[in-house]
Amino acid sequence: MGKRPAERSAGCTHVVYPMPNIYELIVAAVVEQMPDCEVQYRDFSSCRNDSKWRSWLEGDDSDVYMVWMVNLSLDNDLQATAVLHDMRPLAHVVFLGPGATYFYRKVLAHQRNIVVRGEPEATVKHLLEVLATAGTLAAVDGISFLNSGGEVVNNRPRALIKELDTLPFPARHLLGDRCYRNPKLASGRYTTMLTSRNCPYRCIYCVPSSLTFAREIEHRSHNDGRKPPIYMRSLENVEQEVKMLHEQGYSAIGFVDDNFIWNEERTRGMCDIMKRYGMSWGCQARVDAITPAIAQLLSQGGCQYIDLGVESFNDEILAYIKKGITSQQIYAAIDTLKEHGVPVKLNILIGCCPLETRETVAHTLSEAKRLKVDQVMFNIVSPFPGTEFYELCKSNGWLATGKYEPTDVQRNSIVNFPHLSARDMERALWRNNVSYFLSWHFVSTHMRKFTSLGGFMHSLRALKIKLFG
Repeated sequence: MGKRPAERSAGCTHVVYPMPNIYELIVAAVVEQMPDCEVQYRDFSSCRNDSKWRSWLEGDDSDVYMVWMVNLSLDNDLQATAVLHDMRPLAHVVFLGPGATYFYRKVLAHQRNIVVRGEPEATVKHLLEVLATAGTLAAVDGISFLNSGGEVVNNRPRALIKELDTLPFPARHLLGDRCYRNPKLASGRYTTMLTSRNCPYRCIYCVPSSLTFAREIEHRSHNDGRKPPIYMRSLENVEQEVKMLHEQGYSAIGFVDDNFIWNEERTRGMCDIMKRYGMSWGCQARVDAITPAIAQLLSQGGCQYIDLGVESFNDEILAYIKKGITSQQIYAAIDTLKEHGVPVKLNILIGCCPLETRETVAHTLSEAKRLKVDQVMFNIVSPFPGTEFYELCKSNGWLATGKYEPTDVQRNSIVNFPHLSARDMERALWRNNVSYFLSWHFVSTHMRKFTSLGGFMHSLRALKIKLFG
């Protein structure tokens, strides 16, 4: 507490603009379906001290508390749960998410803490059934806990959920009247959606969505480092949720799939759904998925942004990080999307491998600006435990701090390369954020999008946080 809160959906930055964490809202929906379970949803992450947290606990009598933990939130969450244990000594605290999955030993600092590793929904349901009947935790696949002797017990992993259509839609009603906005989308009631789980590609640094990352950490640790399989919701199931959101007054959706575009047929179906309900929407995709046919579908379907993971325009660097694309494919995808009027956002990763120098970083950043896309997001690489990049940094002595420390990838670096220091990366990030986001191209492009003073002020606040913290 006392710091800008960690963003828990992507899981690698502090909050720039709030977005609903549908991963924990899906879990909440699962619990709501269980008999005799009453669910509350509270957000105390932005509290400057623990007085509000303590005040709420004094009037609450829940038996189980759940926390979605990412690396940046780990210390804050453990401090908050220490207060909880002091005030509610008989309650269990269940930790979900990638932070808990990887750092389970640190999280299990109290006898009544329980870690749900990896994909959470089925495990949470079984765990609550066992807790309700005072059963044995040893029967619950996919959890870690302390036995009576204080030793860590890691139960066997739980099988992944293959039929995603069996899951309930996120319990968004628990958010009450809280309003979210996405500066990349038209003004209106906004939420996020997930239509698939995981990504098959092998970028060495990649930290996907916090749900996928938890899923990957768990699966890889029990399957010789192999990534988990990809599962998708049916188009019929997706349309049911979009129709429901439309009826509830939502008009904007940000898809948080790690990879939204799989093939032309599925993309056509998705675009038809969004067009049918008049939604403003955006998604994430790889440049090698962009064809003229795909770009036309996105344009006709009303796609308002597409996030492309570019990282670098240097082919040697792209090969080193196992991105699986070339600079030629990047340029081709951008040109194709522009031709069809689809707004493009580029994600650039500063310092993504030891081949990086000040010159390669400068070239990538100048290219990103020269292309005059709709938006560019500059981040600094972070060696997240559980990635190949982390192992490389550890074995080669590239960690500036000597060990991993959670960092905001939009602000700080803990990596020193032979030809590029952590300080070099931070300076490059600051300079290019200022020069890009205060450029005439960016300002003039985005001023035309605002249809309300509220939307303008929300974007202005997000920009202030991005540039100045």
